[in-house]
Amino acid sequence: MEMIVFLIVFPLIVAALLFVVRQDAARNVIVYAGAGVIALASIAVALLNLGAPMTLIPFQSHAIDLICLGVSCVIAAIILAFAFKYRNVAAAVLAVVQILLALVFEFVFAPQVEVIYGLYLDSLSLLMALIIGVVGTGICVYALGYMKDFQAHEPSGSKDRRPTFFAIMFVFLSAMYVIVFSDNMVWMFTGWEVTTVCSFLLIGYTKTDEATRNAFRQIVMNLLGGIAFVVALLLSASQLGTLSFYEFLYIGVNRPDLVMLAVTLLAFAGITKAAQMPFHTWLLGAMVAPTPTSALLHSSTMVKAGVFLLVKLSPIMLVCAPPSIMVMLVGGITFLLCSFMAISQSNAKRVLAYSTIANLGLITACAGVGTPEAVWAAVFLVLFHAVAKSLLFLCVGTAEHHIGSRDIEDMDLLFERMPRLARLMMLGIMCMFIAPFGMLVAKWATLVSFVDTNQVALLIILAFGSAATFMFWAKWLGKLAGIASAQENVEMSVHRSEWFALTVMAVLLVACCVLIPVVSAFLVEPYIMSVFGTVGQGISSDNLWIGSICVVIVVAVLLAGLNKQRGRKVGVYLAGVGRDNENRMFQNAMSGSSEATVRNWYMTDIFGEKRVAPVGVWFNIIIMAAAFAFAIVGTPMVF
Repeated sequence: MEMIVFLIVFPLIVAALLFVVRQDAARNVIVYAGAGVIALASIAVALLNLGAPMTLIPFQSHAIDLICLGVSCVIAAIILAFAFKYRNVAAAVLAVVQILLALVFEFVFAPQVEVIYGLYLDSLSLLMALIIGVVGTGICVYALGYMKDFQAHEPSGSKDRRPTFFAIMFVFLSAMYVIVFSDNMVWMFTGWEVTTVCSFLLIGYTKTDEATRNAFRQIVMNLLGGIAFVVALLLSASQLGTLSFYEFLYIGVNRPDLVMLAVTLLAFAGITKAAQMPFHTWLLGAMVAPTPTSALLHSSTMVKAGVFLLVKLSPIMLVCAPPSIMVMLVGGITFLLCSFMAISQSNAKRVLAYSTIANLGLITACAGVGTPEAVWAAVFLVLFHAVAKSLLFLCVGTAEHHIGSRDIEDMDLLFERMPRLARLMMLGIMCMFIAPFGMLVAKWATLVSFVDTNQVALLIILAFGSAATFMFWAKWLGKLAGIASAQENVEMSVHRSEWFALTVMAVLLVACCVLIPVVSAFLVEPYIMSVFGTVGQGISSDNLWIGSICVVIVVAVLLAGLNKQRGRKVGVYLAGVGRDNENRMFQNAMSGSSEATVRNWYMTDIFGEKRVAPVGVWFNIIIMAAAFAFAIVGTPMVF
């Protein structure tokens, strides 16, 4: 218990120090030291409890309950202050509604319920702790160099808001630990709302009109999920007499009719946090924030809280139709349509954003299926997506600072201009869509789970969505080795903190792919066994080890000779007599000069956002409305 409390409290101490420290040197020391301690503590907790069964930890504190209420009030006050300042009526109304519901819950229902086991530990929470502790802190370290450059490009005389930025990032990490280790649903909700308000502040960091508008979009959509979460707490306390998440799951598996509405509400909260359609626009809007914010929200924290909750609810999904169908269809439609929309994007961060939403959709669909095989696939999708996307976001942020663009079309011949970075970027892309890397292994397990449960619609969605995935990743890979008139190496000025974080992410990604049999045996399978009593059919350990060996070979080929001197260069054949190879000029069939150019086809008229997005938005709204209608009718109301 002490280590878990440490992981929750220590980031808050680091955040307090960073908030008051103004000197770059001191900030660097605090971030490096704080990140290192948190990462090591997370690893220690995981290793000490490796393979251990689910453990409930006795921990009660009326003081913490009051602190949670105080935090909720502070969050509401922050939202209201910004809502009044920027005249956002929707945010103000939703904040008032949420705090009123929270007060009613705290003073009317909560005193009647006692939660003995405030904390818990299982293999899934350990895996999430590793993602938060290693990936999350790695992003914080990366932000040191990135935000220094970012601040340098701010208008002269602009206030240095980096102390606030770094403080919020570490508060974010603390809140995530609260979510993954809390059995007390009130504490979990508090962490849930802290991540919401932190995201709001980080997205609006630049204070531009666009940033402010996108920050409010995020807060409004996640307040809807927060209100649903509070109502679920009210139902659980009044109808079930418990606020223990473990007891809630136990009752739900045995009496799904009693929890049908509460589970649907919690699933809705998870859908909003995971940015599933129609709530996907808040995550797209987060792209205006500095790259470390995008990486933090998209990989290790914000959105992972949503899918974490959905995966935890999967045993109930297996026996409770309305929330299960809602989660499966919403996730499946989101995966398919966002994969299509990613094809139409040339902005690298928007490609990553749509890919993130799509992968979260696939994880959501797996959680809705709720079988051991589906949960196995979902957990690995969470893991590999977290690591690979973190690496890719950081690579794109670094490339943007040094080539002056985040557009894929401007990444021609990045292997010449930024050779180390290009290889790391390629590593992240390969992990997302090709064998033998982890995402494809997880997708294969997803396919098996859909087949075993006769989910024909999801099978079709998976096939077409995966085809779209291959298309937009392959286009990006092609540009990295494409043609360019200038081949000057521009990566010499990349900050050490950025290289450190990029290297850590790359090593972690390779380690996860190579050690997938170990992760499966000691983290994923114990969790599935503790929940379902069986691990299902799964993928054999021998096949996983074969994949691991293939990963080692592919990575060795990719990184071979990186630091060696290049050999003799020869002219490039350009389908004609070369006239100026450096500028890619050649003699064409009419004896004139032509410039060799290559540009991807993005098919915006077919897969553009305005054409595709409304379909998913309205389909998912109808699906969620129907699910709530069935849940309300099917849940016996006992007050």
